[in-house]
Amino acid sequence: MENNEKIKKHAAQILTDYLTKNKMRKTPERYSILEFIYGYKGPFDIETLHTLMIAEFSISKATLYNNIEILEDCGLVTRLQLGGNRTMYEKSLNSNLHYMICNTCGKIKKFSDPNIRRIIQNKHIWNFTTSHYTLALYGQCEQCKKREQE
Repeated sequence: MENNEKIKKHAAQILTDYLTKNKMRKTPERYSILEFIYGYKGPFDIETLHTLMIAEFSISKATLYNNIEILEDCGLVTRLQLGGNRTMYEKSLNSNLHYMICNTCGKIKKFSDPNIRRIIQNKHIWNFTTSHYTLALYGQCEQCKKREQE
């Protein structure tokens, strides 16, 4: 089985366990949303997810908003809060996410730094052992800095 398929299957099992534990219904919509998210590469917003899904499913934005909260609660999706009211999401299973987010244009750049990963994973603060994390650095991208200086 391909690695991405293993991750999708594992994510579905985590969702099933969460729904069972919380006595929530295991609806086809929830699993379809999860499937789309774990098939999508990179961060997304609800509008993008809705546009992608509406082509194949009759699904409302309200259903997406309600279910994205469930996916956040069970650790399958991470929320990225951008400037203003702009919110993006990304799958978070089996990943330590590093982002640089421009406060001016909203551009999101993913990066990986093994030194940061090693420091965070080896750091035990208040007897807390980290399983995974999201690091978001907010500032101004190079293009916006140049435009501002002109």
